[in-house]
Amino acid sequence: MTLNFPLKSAALATTAIALSLALIGCSNASMPTDKANVDAEMRAPGAVNPEIWPKLESPVGLDAAVEARISDIIAKMPLRHKIGQIVQADIGSITPEDIKTYPLGSILNGGNSAPNGDNRSPASAWVELADAFYLASQEAYPEGVPFIPMLWGTDAVHGHNNIPGATVFPHNIGLGATRNPSLLGQIGAITAQEIRTGGQEWTFAPTIAVVRDDRWGRTYEGYAENPEVTASYAGELVRGIQGVPGSDGWLQGNKVIATAKHFVGDGGTAGGRDQGDNLDSEEDLRDIHAAGYPAALDAGVQSVMISFSSWQGKKLHGHKGLINDVLKGQMGFDGFVVGDWNAHGQIEGCTNENCPTALHAGLDMYMAPDSWRGLFDNLLAQAEAGEIDMARLDDAVRRILRVKIRSGLFEAGLPSQRALASDYDLLASPDSKDVARQAVRESLVLLKNDGVLPLSKGMNILMAGDGADNIGKQSGGWTLSWQGTGNANSDFPGGSSFYDGVSRHVKAGGGSVTLSEDGSYAAKPDVAMVVFGEDPYAEFKGDIDNLSYKPGDDSDLALLQQYKADGIPVVAVFLSGRPLWMNREINASDAFVAAWLPGSEGGYATDVLFGDMDFKGTLPYSWPRTAVQTPLNVGDENYDPLFAYGYGLTYANPAKVGTLPEEAGIALSVKNDSDYFRVGKAVFPWALYASDDAGKTTIATTRGRSPMGVIQVNSADDGAQENIRTIAWDGRGPARFEVGGNAIDLSRQTTGDMAVYFRIRRDTDMGNADLSLGVLCGTNCKAGTQDLGSSLSKAPEGEWQDYQVKLSCFGEGDDLDQVTAPFTLSSTGAFQVSLSDVRLVSNEGAATCLRE
Repeated sequence: MTLNFPLKSAALATTAIALSLALIGCSNASMPTDKANVDAEMRAPGAVNPEIWPKLESPVGLDAAVEARISDIIAKMPLRHKIGQIVQADIGSITPEDIKTYPLGSILNGGNSAPNGDNRSPASAWVELADAFYLASQEAYPEGVPFIPMLWGTDAVHGHNNIPGATVFPHNIGLGATRNPSLLGQIGAITAQEIRTGGQEWTFAPTIAVVRDDRWGRTYEGYAENPEVTASYAGELVRGIQGVPGSDGWLQGNKVIATAKHFVGDGGTAGGRDQGDNLDSEEDLRDIHAAGYPAALDAGVQSVMISFSSWQGKKLHGHKGLINDVLKGQMGFDGFVVGDWNAHGQIEGCTNENCPTALHAGLDMYMAPDSWRGLFDNLLAQAEAGEIDMARLDDAVRRILRVKIRSGLFEAGLPSQRALASDYDLLASPDSKDVARQAVRESLVLLKNDGVLPLSKGMNILMAGDGADNIGKQSGGWTLSWQGTGNANSDFPGGSSFYDGVSRHVKAGGGSVTLSEDGSYAAKPDVAMVVFGEDPYAEFKGDIDNLSYKPGDDSDLALLQQYKADGIPVVAVFLSGRPLWMNREINASDAFVAAWLPGSEGGYATDVLFGDMDFKGTLPYSWPRTAVQTPLNVGDENYDPLFAYGYGLTYANPAKVGTLPEEAGIALSVKNDSDYFRVGKAVFPWALYASDDAGKTTIATTRGRSPMGVIQVNSADDGAQENIRTIAWDGRGPARFEVGGNAIDLSRQTTGDMAVYFRIRRDTDMGNADLSLGVLCGTNCKAGTQDLGSSLSKAPEGEWQDYQVKLSCFGEGDDLDQVTAPFTLSSTGAFQVSLSDVRLVSNEGAATCLRE
């Protein structure tokens, strides 16, 4: 048996860049010379040599009449209005009324922002809000100052994933499995027209990162580990979204502005850390990570978003060499460069509200979602004081106005009166759903099939697993909310779960299906289909330390093994945003299908499972042999995956996989008894809870409350998006916030003098309110509490405080052998705090007990 299917191509880097250059008609003259490579090795880390990058020209070119029009507008713009053009605010932090005073050039809706604060707002609410901002913005322009309409940017990253009922396509990892560039063009066109129904004109897509370490929480946003795939997709998708430069309707009508992101290298950060540091050479940065940019630029992409990440230690938002010299200079980009969510604040010497460095480095538009007001005021003051390069400011404004004019925004009028606005029937278009269903069918990758597939439509089928009837889970992150959590099937009108799909087939074929999420059954079925996998996540909240699946939780494996023991054939359908080490689960299955994150039409995967068509998908990422085999990329020295890049079985070409080794390379049984809360969420297997006199609720999404609402728990930002939680008590009675779960034994940790570390901030005055820090435990457990209020009430409001409290302060020995919540905050008062990290640490002498 052979499981490895190596690429049948030339060296990976050379092929990728050659393909990108071929797409734009460049000659080999733009390829680096040996001398350039030698010179590059001698440069300091982070320095660039623009000459080794492809020399490109804009497919649009500068129009003399347009440039003259821009010059006339700029000449009439007060400084305040110039500053406004380069600042973008999030609709969750700005109102139409604010726009009357602050003439911002753009707004956006972030992953958790929506009209009326409701992530499930209908399309009509989006149009109404777009009109409100447009009308208010007109009042910001006094007589004699040309009115400049705002741009509204939206994260429509796998379809218009912000509106219930819109078409949610498979995430990019699934599209990468299709190897079908023309399909990407259709998806782009459908996404654009559905964005237009809500009155918006700009999407932050496509992501053309090339992912090289699958531990990265954004792995599913990449098409493949091979830059060839990304290069072949980028132009097709941009043309689908924007149209073809020079053609009628380019950027207008049923098209919108696209964004190539994130420039550049975020798929290659060390350790797969989001917002991390890419240490690759400049040649690898160009050949691998930037492979999609020549195609995107040749397709006329009008916006490029800069990466949160660093390259060789320098934050890309402040990297003048890559933004100005390479992207705008050598590569000829004449659109505008936009930042990511407050990422400018991560530049050394900058804050979210103060960062002229980014503008001077080449950033044209700051994404300042909640920092826009302070940033605007500071940039204006700095410009008035002569601290801003006015030529650079005017260039940024010119680039933004150029795109606005090209897109017809000046003549478009009120958003509700534009093409397709309020045409909500488009969201349910059968043609659009058909394209999404095709994408689902072509994205499936068959890893194993010992004869159980295709299924017969006359079978009695048992469906189990928490993904069997869960459209939210199968759609993943960036779906109605940033993290994609808390979504019910009712939030996807017209959508199809795997259970829906199986039901459709057995109804037509005379069989039956029983849905049993916990896997139990009364009558033995002919076959069990188990749909399971990763819960939704996005960005850094999806970062993992290794490629094991749900370490410490073998419930899915146990279900598969139970069916195997009962003599029931098992079809495993795995939902995930990346390949994971699944050898045990594959061994326990008769067929194993990597379904990725198929979106709202995921139920149409069953068309392939029942044999209406054959499997077409092949692996876009190499599948690991162990849980620690990463980075793992085709073309690597000593490349030895379990299933190679490009692997995928079909009915026409079957193969036996056999029994796989079950050594993960790490201890999978290790329990998490010390890491409780970070980046705004509980660390598995812990969960967040809020309780009051009416009971206890789980806080599973970005917003939650105790049963009576005495406690409100919300996600918030502190240097990164939603990486902390705010906890507000309203004072109507006793209420508790806790990080809890199944009982663990911490008695040994008390004798080891461990300490509970946490980072907390008092957001409001506490008055005489009490606040107790505690540990909860099971039967016959006597864990105590500590008085946190006396200390925290004296701390400066709005400033973070670090605490280390000895675990032994809460009890010793048997007192803590059944801890069900290692961290609780309880009060009867009315105030708000914010919480960051919570974990158990070694006491190096700084830990104490608080006054009881």
